[in-house]
Amino acid sequence: MKSILPVLTVVGAILMLWVLAVVPMNMHLTADQAQRDGVVVSPDTPAARQEYTGLGLTLRNPSLIAATFVQERPRLPSPHQVAVEMWNTIVLKKITSKRSLVYHGWVTLSATLLGFGIGTSLGILLAVGIVYNRAMDMSVMPWAIASQTIPILALAPMIIVMLGSIGIQGLFPKAIISAYLSFFPVVVGMVKGLRSPDGMQLDLLRTYHASPSQGFWKLRLPASVPYLFASLKIGISASLVGAIVAELPTGARAGFGARMLVGDQYGQPLVTWAALFAAAITAAALVGLFSLLERLTLRRMGMVQA
Repeated sequence: MKSILPVLTVVGAILMLWVLAVVPMNMHLTADQAQRDGVVVSPDTPAARQEYTGLGLTLRNPSLIAATFVQERPRLPSPHQVAVEMWNTIVLKKITSKRSLVYHGWVTLSATLLGFGIGTSLGILLAVGIVYNRAMDMSVMPWAIASQTIPILALAPMIIVMLGSIGIQGLFPKAIISAYLSFFPVVVGMVKGLRSPDGMQLDLLRTYHASPSQGFWKLRLPASVPYLFASLKIGISASLVGAIVAELPTGARAGFGARMLVGDQYGQPLVTWAALFAAAITAAALVGLFSLLERLTLRRMGMVQA
């Protein structure tokens, strides 16, 4: 309970700020809509006995402030509007429907997991090479750091177009973008973890005449596990972002990025916001899964108390 209370407090504060921001963001649109429909509204007290259906609901004696929360195409949707849209597109739609966020989530998640697998494998291999080879440490690590200075929004279209020109389309180009964003945290975390054993532990291995491979499997790799899981939790979130970003310049027809494009292009902000929150929930679920795996693994290794 003590660990949940701070989270609930932060979430509650964010929701309160969100609700307060809805009124000034949508006030102008609501007033314009009311004027076009010939409805008299008041920000404080009811001023008319006229039915007002211009906002998608039938209201009597409408208040301008209340009407800002039920705009069909608001600048800033209210929390309950986003919740209703998510309920309709996650629970009420069949998962095979192209309007279902479950369907679009799986499209994005498949690219995320493939790219995360590629990025993690590449990151671990590079980390081992950096730790055991000074030439790689001096040459590869600076390039790995420099690669992260390139804006992903500029790089993603280049990779998509280049791979498309040689006939590679669909899942793999998106996975490459995901791998690009996920490999760097794994490299940094694994290098830190593999170098975490102190001098006394390394001297003890030399005293036992342990080979480099024995030192790796018996000391360095187990010591790197906590660092690896911390990197994996960062990497899986970055991988999901990469998959969504990769969907934007391609005009994708499926995926969270595609739903965001649909919402922006057709003036349906609720679609955009629902996809955005669905992506955030997916990322939180993936991070939570790795946190659970981390606890189970470290408990099995005796690094944390049962």
